[in-house]
Amino acid sequence: MCDGSNFAVGAVLGQRVDKHFHPIYYASNTLDAAQENYTTTEELLAVFYAFDKFRSYLVLFKTIVYTDHVALRYLFVKKDAKPRLIRWILFLSEFDIEIKEKKDTGNVAAGDADQRGD
Repeated sequence: MCDGSNFAVGAVLGQRVDKHFHPIYYASNTLDAAQENYTTTEELLAVFYAFDKFRSYLVLFKTIVYTDHVALRYLFVKKDAKPRLIRWILFLSEFDIEIKEKKDTGNVAAGDADQRGD
């Protein structure tokens, strides 16, 4: 799970066992002044941050990304994007990723991490 706010990004690495989510690793980071100006489309930064942070755990496995920003799934097929987004998408193309919608109320773990700014 990952989420972004106006001042931080947060992510939770976990696995599902018998339909229950078990968190393994929490990560969050505050945004610098330039990153705070990113558009909502650039919430992909939260996904990029999560995969960069957890890369060694994710590179060989299918990964499901739960996010409240469903437009992210369409960024992977968008042909005209900013160079920054293209770099992030190229990095993320190394992984077997599936983007799934997670309602605001369900993304508590990642949302809490980015709200705290840990």
